[in-house]
Amino acid sequence: MSRELARLIAGHVFLHACMAGMRMAAPLLALREGHSEAAVGVLLALFALTQVFLALPAGRYADRHGLKRPVAFSVMVAALGAAIAVALPVFPVLCLSALMTGGATGAASIALQRHVGRAAQNPTQLKQVFSWLAIGPAISNFLGPFAAGLMIDHAGFRYAFLLMALLPLATWFWVRRTRELPPVVRAAGDKPGRAWDLAREPMFRRLLIINWILASCWDVHTFVVPVLGHERGLSASVIGSILGAFAIAAALIRVVLPLIAERVSEAAVIATAMVVTAVLFGVYPLLHAPLAMGFCSVLLGLALGSVQPMVMSTLHQITPEARHGEALGLRLMAINASSVVMPMLFGLTGAMIGISGVFWFVGAVVGTGAHSASKLRAGKTP
Repeated sequence: MSRELARLIAGHVFLHACMAGMRMAAPLLALREGHSEAAVGVLLALFALTQVFLALPAGRYADRHGLKRPVAFSVMVAALGAAIAVALPVFPVLCLSALMTGGATGAASIALQRHVGRAAQNPTQLKQVFSWLAIGPAISNFLGPFAAGLMIDHAGFRYAFLLMALLPLATWFWVRRTRELPPVVRAAGDKPGRAWDLAREPMFRRLLIINWILASCWDVHTFVVPVLGHERGLSASVIGSILGAFAIAAALIRVVLPLIAERVSEAAVIATAMVVTAVLFGVYPLLHAPLAMGFCSVLLGLALGSVQPMVMSTLHQITPEARHGEALGLRLMAINASSVVMPMLFGLTGAMIGISGVFWFVGAVVGTGAHSASKLRAGKTP
């Protein structure tokens, strides 16, 4: 891993940690102030909502301006979003903080992903760099909530928000020295297309649908495991450990992927991950012992954690270089729309067919999609 890539990963960690810490601290403050669980659910949804609407414009902006300018704006917006919660920690301001930190993190992620994808020289390097880059959010999902929790316990919520406001500044410290890549020169007569032209391309559309299905699996696991654990009488710490095992496994597989990238294809990894996920989703509701659930969670983390680098590598191979940011924006928009809608849908489905039925239904959908994933092929769309 090069020094420049290491700096970009560090920058990604600190900005994402700001959002992750706010996503833990803001709902906790809202609950302590007496707001309902429904209000807290809305607050959590706002972290993803901005990214649904800003992802595509952010991708186009990155295509025009490269890395540093989008990241600089994102750092300012994220820092300001956390800072206003320091000044006025009330529910409406917390909602605005969620919109600002969530949107800024999404926009910066697109610029970072576009940059490292363009810097890669071949498909093997694409798989390697995206495996390394994907470790960043896994680290920050621990770092942000852990740091915010310590500050809340020892100094209070205002100081926790202040720390979150300072974290994005570290992102700019790491990213500012990165060398910009030469701008993409469009061929003569090549007019900018509409974003939905990409979605009409069969291979890109297939990749987008597969990515959406697998992203939904993350949401299912996060949503259903606490409910299953509660039904089985497990303590909060045990449920947290099961979810933590999933996150650690997802991070570990991304450390291993760069070492084997040359020997595996994107389509094979994605299809295998879908088959394994389908099987595990079928078994998971039948398990009652915490150790068995934890083991299943680790296997699921290994399977789902391997997918994102392969999706990102494929996306960069099947879309024109001048439209990488736009394609990344479409992908992020779809994932965050899913994160807003799917938990509500899972709740309704669980009420009708039982919480185990949610696992089995989504597992069947994932298993059906594995054949489609095996047909993914690299090739530029026009």
